[in-house]
Amino acid sequence: MRPDRSDRTLKYEVRSVADLVERVLPHFEENPLLSSKRREFELFAEVGRRMYPGEHLTREGFERILDLAFEMNPSGNRKYSKAEIKI
Repeated sequence: MRPDRSDRTLKYEVRSVADLVERVLPHFEENPLLSSKRREFELFAEVGRRMYPGEHLTREGFERILDLAFEMNPSGNRKYSKAEIKI
């Protein structure tokens, strides 16, 4: 936890995939989001679970994670297209 002086709130920072998978994801699985963000969370959680064992280190695993990432916020502006990333 750290204070954010700009808006006077506390922020919970996660610095490793292990902490994300072991601490943050279980919290939101036990206390699911009730908004339209639920689907994005499910995709985000799947990305985290795939990265945790190192699946992103293989070409096939990286491409699967990339596909999941592009399913999140499909109308959002992106710096790179999927084709540019999949060189």
